[in-house]
Amino acid sequence: MRFRSVTPIRAAKVSYIVMSAVLCVIGILFMARPRVSATAMGYILGAALVIFGIAKMAGYFAKDLYRLAFQYDLETGIILLVLGIIILIFPGRMMNVISIALGVLILADGLFKIRIALDARRFGIERWWLTIVLAAAAILTGVVLVFQSARGAALLTVVLGAALLADGLLCLYVAATMVKIVANQYPD
Repeated sequence: MRFRSVTPIRAAKVSYIVMSAVLCVIGILFMARPRVSATAMGYILGAALVIFGIAKMAGYFAKDLYRLAFQYDLETGIILLVLGIIILIFPGRMMNVISIALGVLILADGLFKIRIALDARRFGIERWWLTIVLAAAAILTGVVLVFQSARGAALLTVVLGAALLADGLLCLYVAATMVKIVANQYPD
């Protein structure tokens, strides 16, 4: 029996880590420059969400050894892709609606990652609890983002930046610690 190629898994892990880092950078940028124009913010965020949505879907189909990190990413990736396209079509407009949708998505991602952490505990991954801590931070910022949307553009940008940073750190940690690449993996 032939071994399965690890190229898709490696590509998915690398793209997931890179896009998680990009979300962190965008989050820091939004927090440092809260007066950035809504249109510029829309283009930056929309493009990042489209690319990260594609990376999440690729991760889902990569079939890493544990199948922990990417198990909910088909649905999340599709939602990110659609949300990113909507933001790119209407940059600068509908930021309140977009922030609510993104807040709910970050909240859901945090909840999914808690489930992944509990599964990781059963797999014997030592720092599973750190995923729960990072997920709690993402959930908290997602909730704040949902309820913050009507208070003002500058504060919304800071909260959006914090939420992107929290979710980016969560995704970065999960991809780095829970995606195992084994060269001699048999096909399903």
